[in-house]
Amino acid sequence: MSAGHVTVTPFLWFDANAEEAIERYLSVFDDAELLSEQRHPDGSLFIGEISVQGQRLTLMNGGPRVCLTDAFSLAVGVETQQEVDTISDGLIAGGGRQGRCGWLVDAFGLSWQVVPTALHRLLGDPDREAAGRAQAAMMAMDRLSIRDLEEAFAARTN
Repeated sequence: MSAGHVTVTPFLWFDANAEEAIERYLSVFDDAELLSEQRHPDGSLFIGEISVQGQRLTLMNGGPRVCLTDAFSLAVGVETQQEVDTISDGLIAGGGRQGRCGWLVDAFGLSWQVVPTALHRLLGDPDREAAGRAQAAMMAMDRLSIRDLEEAFAARTN
């Protein structure tokens, strides 16, 4: 291991709409900020670096050669249903789509998971039957509902 400072930052390749994506992410997340930009001589964005919830992301306009895929996603941990709904709505606005189990693809093709912390608590509970009911409920959902997950967890079968 080197003695220097090592960082790992997701580097996301967009066709030509990285600047629009940056603007969207800055508007969806309260503490998001633009950290740096590199522009082409014509003024168009080449590379932008942002911070979202403390996570650095680099976005590049690299052209149509490479596309974002569902094989990579950004997971967003939230506490409340309002956060689930507000963040999901903000990310899918303008052409995105809600997927199964809290996954979604935003209008720029980037996959996200909007996951309430309650889900981790329920799925990790030592009562494996209750955790299984919560997992089955999650698998049947598109956008995650904290109330429905908790109700499934608490349900007793006879």
